[in-house]
Amino acid sequence: MLAIDVELLHETFRADPDGSANTGRLSRGEWPPAPARLFAALVAADGTGERCRVTDGSELEWMERLPPPVIHAHDAPWHQPLRPRYVAKHAGGFAKKYKKGKPTSTSACQEYVGRIPIEIRPGVRVAPRTPRIVYVWDVPAPDEVVDALRRRAARVGYLGAADSPVRLRIQTDPSDINEHQDAFVPDPAGSVVIRVPQKGHLAVLDAVYDAWMERGANIALSQFPALRHQIAYRAPGSTVPQDLGGVVAWLRLGYAVSGRRVSALTELFKKAALRRYQELHGEPPPVLHGHGFEERGYDLARFLALPDVGYAQSRGRIHGLALWLPAGCPMDVRWRVTEAAHAIRRLKGGGVDVSVRPRTDEVRPVAALPARWMRTSRCWVTAFPAVHERRGELDIEEVARWCRHAGLPAPHSFRSARGPLVRGAVDLAPIEVNRPGRPGLPYSHVKICFDQPVKGPVAIGAGRQRGLGLCVDVTDREDDE
Repeated sequence: MLAIDVELLHETFRADPDGSANTGRLSRGEWPPAPARLFAALVAADGTGERCRVTDGSELEWMERLPPPVIHAHDAPWHQPLRPRYVAKHAGGFAKKYKKGKPTSTSACQEYVGRIPIEIRPGVRVAPRTPRIVYVWDVPAPDEVVDALRRRAARVGYLGAADSPVRLRIQTDPSDINEHQDAFVPDPAGSVVIRVPQKGHLAVLDAVYDAWMERGANIALSQFPALRHQIAYRAPGSTVPQDLGGVVAWLRLGYAVSGRRVSALTELFKKAALRRYQELHGEPPPVLHGHGFEERGYDLARFLALPDVGYAQSRGRIHGLALWLPAGCPMDVRWRVTEAAHAIRRLKGGGVDVSVRPRTDEVRPVAALPARWMRTSRCWVTAFPAVHERRGELDIEEVARWCRHAGLPAPHSFRSARGPLVRGAVDLAPIEVNRPGRPGLPYSHVKICFDQPVKGPVAIGAGRQRGLGLCVDVTDREDDE
């Protein structure tokens, strides 16, 4: 275990969470202090590369690759918006006016010759009940890393604004952590968004420093959006949601790929994710490749291709990818898989050659948006045909069996057809569905309806691990037809 204990020496904390403090409209301060802010303070304590004095900087490269920490901090501190104040600033020539040939300053400070008052909006001061924050990573830290971090921590004087002095301590003993203190836990379903460092964060901070050395105060962190990497945290006291599995990476393709290449594309996606995971973290977990998987059931990672389907102009072309992990995956495995997927840059082979990148905030194309596949609906229809789990007649009991294996409730009705049931759904040939060297199985397009709304992404059938059987929600209008 690695833990960084932050003690607020003035028992308060002040920082600008999003660059809006100078507007005077900020009502709540940053809380808890973001791990990205702590990482930046450690970077500033001894610099990087040739600027290092007491370390060699390798501990920072190790630290930026860690999964998001659990943050032990007071859940409900007092947020005190500070009143604006005026300070003296050198007037220069812009505030001077001339009267009868003599320069005068209409807004000069009487106490400070040649200066003018300017308004400062300091933001919000946060006062927690317990002036202590502990960041905990449940990973073993090498002795040389711990020693280097302790040297850096001893050089950190404040966190956030200069009137928030702190004392940092590096710990490796879990008995030193107050388990009764509130804890913010990384959770994709959480309601609190907090900035955390990620791989490449160190290089961006170096770029910020170099730009600041060249251009001075004209440089602001808001000009470097890569530093605004945010993830969801579950606040203390929040109900722990039922773990049903979920998508850990959404990717965007450089150009749209034909839907008939779904099997080749997802196979390349899987191979690339395994390769990147091995390069970054060592041996991939069984949930990714299936070998030696000993958990109950047999639901593994799903490598999904996201087609344009369900709209009047849909053509079934694939615009994005998603990697889904089942319930029960440890949080550190989820973050490492996410990092591996986001490190993929190109998929080439099997008639496919396309660039890949993590999805950003763009709103087009709709097919690549998470919201398109995470809707809640009672009825779902396949965008890619579902592979039957066994030979024989397809009836409601067999479809209910598919749904049970996919972690879904039993449907009350279904409809199947050889061809697509929704506009843009892809009609595949047997060679495009069945894998070489494996016995061929029947496949169908299916529409399933449940008694209660089901949240996506929904994928059913024997081919759901490679993107087949992926479903889209059916609107009420389509449901009535």
